[in-house]
Amino acid sequence: MSNAREKKRAKKMRNQPASVTLAPPTSEPHPSPAQRCNVGSRPLQPQQQADLCPETSEQYQQQRLPHPSPGPSNRKEQYFTKGQSKGERGRGRGGWQGGRRGISQEMPKFITASTFAQARAAEISAMVKAVAQKSSNSLVFQTLPRHMRRRAMSHNVKRLPRRLRETARKEAEKAVHQKKEHSKSKCRKARRRHINLVLEFNRRQKKNIWLETHIWHAKRFHMVKKWGYCLGDKPTIKSYRACYRAMAKHCLLQDLSYYCCLELKGKEEELLKVLARMCSKDTGPTFAAVPCLSGRHQGSLVLYQADRYPEDLLGPITFIWKPKVGCGLGSENRQLWIWMHPTLKQDILTELKAVFKCSEPVVTCIPETVTALPHEEEPTDVTRSIGKKRKREDKEGEKTVPVKKIIGDGTRDPLKSYCWTSQNTGIVISDLTMEILRYRLVGPFSHCVLTEALSAALVQTEMADAETELNSWWVENCRKSEGLSLHLHQKNIFELLQGISSPAELPAGTILGLTVGDPRVNLPKKRLKAMPNPEKYQDIEKVAQLTLEGVPVECAHSFIWDQTVCKNVTENKLPEQDLNRMRSELLVPGSRLDLGPWESKIPILLVQQPGKVAGEDRPGWGSGWDIYLPKGWGMAFWIPFIYQGVRVGGLQEALKHSEYKRIPHIPDDYPDCPAGIQFAKELESSLFEKFKRRPPAKRANYVKLGTLTPFFCPWEQLTQDWEERNKTQGESTCMSEVKRCVTEKQAHNDPQPIVVTESSHETSQMEENMEMTCSQGNVITEILNKGQDLGKKNKVVASNCFIVLRSTELLKQLSAWCQPTSGRGWRGRTASRQGKKEMTEDVLLPIFKCYPRALVWVTFSLLRKGTPELHTMVCIPTKEDFLRLSEDKLFCGPEEPKHSDIFKHKIVKLKERKKKKDGGKILESAASSSLNANAVEEQKNLILGLWSDPLPDVTSHCSRILLGFVTRGDFSLADGCGEALGFVSLTGLLHMLPSQPEDKKGFVLLRTPGSRQYRFARLTIEV
Repeated sequence: MSNAREKKRAKKMRNQPASVTLAPPTSEPHPSPAQRCNVGSRPLQPQQQADLCPETSEQYQQQRLPHPSPGPSNRKEQYFTKGQSKGERGRGRGGWQGGRRGISQEMPKFITASTFAQARAAEISAMVKAVAQKSSNSLVFQTLPRHMRRRAMSHNVKRLPRRLRETARKEAEKAVHQKKEHSKSKCRKARRRHINLVLEFNRRQKKNIWLETHIWHAKRFHMVKKWGYCLGDKPTIKSYRACYRAMAKHCLLQDLSYYCCLELKGKEEELLKVLARMCSKDTGPTFAAVPCLSGRHQGSLVLYQADRYPEDLLGPITFIWKPKVGCGLGSENRQLWIWMHPTLKQDILTELKAVFKCSEPVVTCIPETVTALPHEEEPTDVTRSIGKKRKREDKEGEKTVPVKKIIGDGTRDPLKSYCWTSQNTGIVISDLTMEILRYRLVGPFSHCVLTEALSAALVQTEMADAETELNSWWVENCRKSEGLSLHLHQKNIFELLQGISSPAELPAGTILGLTVGDPRVNLPKKRLKAMPNPEKYQDIEKVAQLTLEGVPVECAHSFIWDQTVCKNVTENKLPEQDLNRMRSELLVPGSRLDLGPWESKIPILLVQQPGKVAGEDRPGWGSGWDIYLPKGWGMAFWIPFIYQGVRVGGLQEALKHSEYKRIPHIPDDYPDCPAGIQFAKELESSLFEKFKRRPPAKRANYVKLGTLTPFFCPWEQLTQDWEERNKTQGESTCMSEVKRCVTEKQAHNDPQPIVVTESSHETSQMEENMEMTCSQGNVITEILNKGQDLGKKNKVVASNCFIVLRSTELLKQLSAWCQPTSGRGWRGRTASRQGKKEMTEDVLLPIFKCYPRALVWVTFSLLRKGTPELHTMVCIPTKEDFLRLSEDKLFCGPEEPKHSDIFKHKIVKLKERKKKKDGGKILESAASSSLNANAVEEQKNLILGLWSDPLPDVTSHCSRILLGFVTRGDFSLADGCGEALGFVSLTGLLHMLPSQPEDKKGFVLLRTPGSRQYRFARLTIEV
């Protein structure tokens, strides 16, 4: 039998039971019918055969073949005898149609009843199972021919034929085919009902908190989930240059309500005493700075763990003291707000509770975070009848509880406490996150947007209704002469803001408190672009006085510090529905709506943002205002700002804003704090996964490019390698200094000349070593004593962790050293170089001792073409590079030689070993299994194109010595060239500067991770 016939036969026999077998053809004579019916048993007697098969016994006797032919050789002929003609065979197998002449040769001689019945039962059960089992996923009504199908057969079983109804009824009873329960609001109209929308939005805020402007952003921005919030990343439209123009020439609006606020209440002396341990005067003004302590200005600083400066950074914060004027708590008790990024909140809060020794309260102090929707509240009677709203009723006819919208941090755990008290000092720490909203206006015309969109609240001395508490706090304040005069003074200063040309003209961090009316009333008919109007305010003297002296202390007071007032303002907000209804009833459509005493009064706080302060170019760029609001009023202020022509930015625009200001961004540019370390790990993981998604042939081979770490910056290893290089060079320098001092001392004591020969050198070797040993301690002591003041002022960093240098005095000194002393434009920098010291060993040794492993925040500006990228390497140019640059002004930079891939051979071997193992050519054993496990582990670490741990010396791996890395880089629209921000090693920087020419001080080489081309850039330190 051929192979094809065997496959065909096996296919036909695959559904047969195991008990049925077909005997192979043999050369034996054909058995009788009786014998074929009794296979496997003893032969029967002739009488028994006749009794069992009466019909065939007589036929068998008459038609007995004397010479039976052997069985057929193939399958097709095994059912017919050779003597049969084509006509005798008939249509069926075995020739039964033409009589009983063509009996099969496989007929058994005898049968056993039990065995025969079992075999037939197995066949019947297999046949029934095959018929009952469906060969497809189609239902019963789908198997009918098209002419028998009827409409709605799947729903109505009676439309099917009678023989199929029972099967269809069973299919309908299955859970898969049952009708799904329709939701109560299945149609779009029901889903878009306000009450159902609120329920759905509240459900979706359980994992990630939504800002009050979330719905507005979700329609226009790419949304990302970060830090427990759902934030707008960047606009969906092309607006990169438009956002820059808004920051540079008009106004950009950002929602910073995700920033966290911690409130501290207590005695001023106790607060300052404890907070002084978490900061240092060496980095700048602290909590005790006079302008900030009075409440006139906002302060900013970096926090450290208590008594751990300059190590264990917690992160940067901004703080505002409540003014003493009108605080009502006495001169001793003060109130302090500390604002921080959400990634820093947990670390700072834990440290504050530990420093102030706060304990968990017995009764949790939770601010009201869930407020009833204004649309669900009963409408107030406003001068005229507005009408009643319908409310849902349940089956019993009772009114259901109105659905509440999450306002503020409504996802807070009710079992957790958000208020902590110190038993020793009585200081209270409260978490006000999402209780106060914060918007930022960036741009030279941001003050015009404020003055056009907002207006000071009107004076009100009588309540609108005795039953309501609307504006009760404002009426009480207006009845007092002091409060009324203060409000009028704040109103005049607010109106004077239109006379200034830019917010940068005011002192940095100026605070202005104000109470404004409902901004929804002042909406223009169409979107405008707020511009300054110098003709409107001609009082130049008052404007000049405001820019020089700033806002008075008493005008910094605001009712937003009072949580009771904020709660009243949030709960008594006029619903948008009622406001629109009142607009529709105006006699003159489009005219201003006058609410009278029913108009809400909102306390706000305006804080000036100074913009770019450090450096000499573009002073004041990116200045603006921060607006602090009570919760619940987010969209009421957001839409009026939009109508004044501002452009809205997201997280990417905030990143670019800090990049153009050349300041570190949180948490990207703080590698020495826990939040920065976590951010670096997440960034490395995302970049690595993106790298692995590309096929190996499309990946960059960073080993050949000489890039050790393309996905992260090894700050710890960089500082450690530079510390070791400094020690190696310091020992040789110290020995040469000791020899020089000893020689000068001997020459001073003995004026006779000293003749040194080879023989005298060999004979006096031991004496010279002894003199050096005796005088070494004295000489080094004299050298280090000159920097003793710096050593006392700054603690010596003895741990293995790196730090970021934030000493203001030392940064100014480094900034002066990095500037060229000759060449084009150096005369304009003489003012900043007046306090410059010479770079001598006496000055550098104390710095090396105090900061052995420190990083410095620097700015890079490319001299020629090129755009720096993330993780770009900063290297030190050689003398040959400076020589070629002086000879060729168009010389961009050298090129890194191509490196050899030392891991490629290992990876190829591991792949070959894996193929052999999969093919079964390697025998499994105990030794080989351990080797294979090691090989698998090694293969996981080895990836084509990447270096595996441990890394070699990062500073000397390439042809140019590595100095640092770039954390952010791009083409600058402000300067028209490639700019970058990053960190360099302090030790490496001090080793580089003395060896550079005077006209090329601060020149470095930048090389992106995916290129071998170096490009010249200028390094500057802005303080």
